[in-house]
Amino acid sequence: MDKKENNYAFIDSQNVNMGVEELGWKLDFRKFIIYLREKYSVKTAYLFIGYLPENQRLYANLQKYGYLLVFKPVMKDNSGKPKGNVDADLVLQTMIDFDKYDKAVIVSSDGDFYSLVEHLYAKNKLEAILSPNKGKCSILLQKKAKEKIFFMDDLKSKLEYIKR
Repeated sequence: MDKKENNYAFIDSQNVNMGVEELGWKLDFRKFIIYLREKYSVKTAYLFIGYLPENQRLYANLQKYGYLLVFKPVMKDNSGKPKGNVDADLVLQTMIDFDKYDKAVIVSSDGDFYSLVEHLYAKNKLEAILSPNKGKCSILLQKKAKEKIFFMDDLKSKLEYIKR
């Protein structure tokens, strides 16, 4: 019998949200975790997210769906816009858990992850890069991921949040 893979997802939540919003839709995180489990055999899904006290209900729902939340303190930029840079945390967690998963799914379009992707690819530990927005995806990331990069542009019908 073929054993299901034990894959982990490492999700840059701000990059995902901004990427799909620029395409004109909003991601349904409940549908997204189901998609990751079914399509990529993801057993553990880390969601790297900036922490804002007013978002407690959102965080509780994300945990209820099955995400492991990794919080980053949010700083305000010069214009007062919140910024929570999760890149280092995502890379560190991917390496801490390296021996626990079969393959990694990285969800981001951010070129800062190119060395991580290059390492995972070389070690045969990269299942996929899911880029939220093809038009905003780093060329360097695309080169390093080679045939393992996929774009969420066409997933709107499956993953769009529809207010009930």
